[in-house]
Amino acid sequence: MQETIRIRTQGRSTIDITAKVEKFVSQSGVENGLCNLFIQHTSASLIFCENADPDVRSDLENFMQQIIRDSDPLFRHRAEGPDDMPAHIRNVLTSSSLTIPIAKGRCLLGTWQGIYLWEHRFNAPVRSIIMTI
Repeated sequence: MQETIRIRTQGRSTIDITAKVEKFVSQSGVENGLCNLFIQHTSASLIFCENADPDVRSDLENFMQQIIRDSDPLFRHRAEGPDDMPAHIRNVLTSSSLTIPIAKGRCLLGTWQGIYLWEHRFNAPVRSIIMTI
């Protein structure tokens, strides 16, 4: 089973997609297996992250801004602006895909785990994520 979801981002931020993934898994009828998520972009990522305290995601963003600075003169690739190459590096350092185990028709996430799309660009593009069971 496969489905593509499209999510309009609000620019650089994290978007909780856990409920969308859990709904897809529930509606699939699959009792035991794996759900793979794949983002079709090179300037956004998929991450597992704590879902209770939003400060965790803010701290991640602050950390990433410290190690990968926008407009850094080190970067030549700026075709789409000062956040272009930093967004690609962020994607490489995080993940383009995630795999989640399924048991009894549910995602086996930890108590505090959520699934997030991490937008690395300042603009607000629509992102496509392929979910496959």
